Amino acid sequence: MNTVTLVSLDKSLQQITPSKVLCIGRNYVDHIKELANEIPDEMLVFFKPNSAICATLHAMHNEDALHYEAELSFLYQGGQFTAVALGLDLTKRVIQGKLKNKGLPWERAKAFDGSVVFSDFVAIPAAGVSQLSLSLTINDELKQQGSVALMLVKPDEILTELQRFISLEDGDIVMTGTPKGVGVIGKNDNFIGQVYLRQEDSLVADRVLLECQWQAK
Repeated sequence: MNTVTLVSLDKSLQQITPSKVLCIGRNYVDHIKELANEIPDEMLVFFKPNSAICATLHAMHNEDALHYEAELSFLYQGGQFTAVALGLDLTKRVIQGKLKNKGLPWERAKAFDGSVVFSDFVAIPAAGVSQLSLSLTINDELKQQGSVALMLVKPDEILTELQRFISLEDGDIVMTGTPKGVGVIGKNDNFIGQVYLRQEDSLVADRVLLECQWQAK
């Protein structure tokens, strides 16, 4: 079984084994528009199995090009979200488009082996999740930027809705959707992601909670 890393408050590392990754689709209006999709009437959910988790970012899978989608990702423990990471939901966009046009499920485009990578998880700060934001830079160019404030369905609402129909196990991960700016991964592209607390006072610097880096293989 694949694992992710949780950095404890004392900086010790713990390996966590998620039973599954739950993903929320179409949760940012600008991303919905960039892919010419419709705003869903209810929360859109899909799954990735444990076998989808990978430590290496790949540009291709079985000769299919992969697209990146950066997302705030939450670790579930003891009935609540306890930690946050930056996750990259990797998508076979061409295959996804064909499946969508036929009204078929997305697993071939979204749930294949190696279809998600995560940074380390860090504890959610006392300020809570409302100020959490993400950024993704590729080859020194800012590609994606988003925040909880821009989500159609906020993390607390997501958790409540998921618990209506599925049992969450300690260690499960919930990905909360991607902002605009998704695109294709190029071999050797250098990805740098951040999760930070957005400060309301423009004179106060944002507080970076984590920074991560991948080079696409």
